Amino acid sequence: MSKLSSVEILGGGPGGLYTAILLRKFMPHVSVRVTEQNPEGATFGFGVVFSDQALGFLKADDPETHEFITPHMERWRDMTLNLPGGQVTLDGVGFTAIGRLELIELLKERARSLDVPIRFETQVESLDELQADLVIGADGLNSLMRRSLEAEFKPNVEYFDNHFAWFGATIPFDTLTQTFIKTDKGPLNAHHYRFAKDRSTFIVECEHATYEAYGFGEMGEEESAKLCSTLFKDVLKGTELVTNKSMWRQFPRLWCESWIAGRHALIGDAVHTAHFSIGSGTRLVMEDAIALVKALAAHDDVDEALGVYQEQRPPIARKIVDAANTSATWYESFGEKMGKPPLDFAYDYLMRSGRMSEERLRKIAPGFAAEYEKQRAFAG
Repeated sequence: MSKLSSVEILGGGPGGLYTAILLRKFMPHVSVRVTEQNPEGATFGFGVVFSDQALGFLKADDPETHEFITPHMERWRDMTLNLPGGQVTLDGVGFTAIGRLELIELLKERARSLDVPIRFETQVESLDELQADLVIGADGLNSLMRRSLEAEFKPNVEYFDNHFAWFGATIPFDTLTQTFIKTDKGPLNAHHYRFAKDRSTFIVECEHATYEAYGFGEMGEEESAKLCSTLFKDVLKGTELVTNKSMWRQFPRLWCESWIAGRHALIGDAVHTAHFSIGSGTRLVMEDAIALVKALAAHDDVDEALGVYQEQRPPIARKIVDAANTSATWYESFGEKMGKPPLDFAYDYLMRSGRMSEERLRKIAPGFAAEYEKQRAFAG
């Protein structure tokens, strides 16, 4: 039997910091250290969003962290679809959001209050540099750990056809909003929501043909931000989009067959990805961390604990990842759907992940459901 006495965590994003906090909470005798390659205070992206359901899991599993971060979050109850044929409100579809940097700062503050050492601007070239009973890879999509032990983790990576760029906006939006527009070069969509009183995330997405027609692949960040600011000028109220590594990309569909390799374990985007259209990326990495640390705390033997993590966590995460993948596939032909009447389009949108039933729709969005059923009855 091998007991756990030391853990190295590679990656100082929300997943890595949260894992360190949980280890301190449940296993205070274990030595923990976090290593991050980027400078302190640097982060990619703008805001992260949580559904009400996602926050519910955190409140149930870790009420202390839930109470610590929720006062800093923006919250709203409805969702809005802006369509060429009109606007639709999806009542009761609640979300909260927080700036990614603010979330990291809060988790960092809590980790340091628990005496977790954090090394910034430290580039690890080889896993051999991290000597511990267990090394946890929370180092994202370009994970050094996954690449170093690829034969053991058995990753599979494919890419969705759509292209997207992650911008920021200097105005707040009342709700999580999807704005769909038609242009002479093809349809585009923007996912946007506020994460602070005067700041919002603004993700622009389009099908491959539209991407090619606009030549986004040949543009620099500022040029494409300026063009997208013009294309979405109505909803942006004439303001300019902000960049932060806002390159156009295609979303990767990553899944590892194994989440452990000897005394190495992966969490978050290092082991799986979930398309941003259902807002579950940060939720998943935090749930991974909870599952891993609970397994470690419940078993004296490290290898047995890792076996439990491997057995129990992937099937649960897979359900959310599959829903995200199904949702992403819906977006690959959103242009064809824009010809539908607004309520029909909204219904199709709500059903996109395969997890929504008629009964659940009536419970979650009773106002929309009643309006849609009234239209359907009238048309029939």
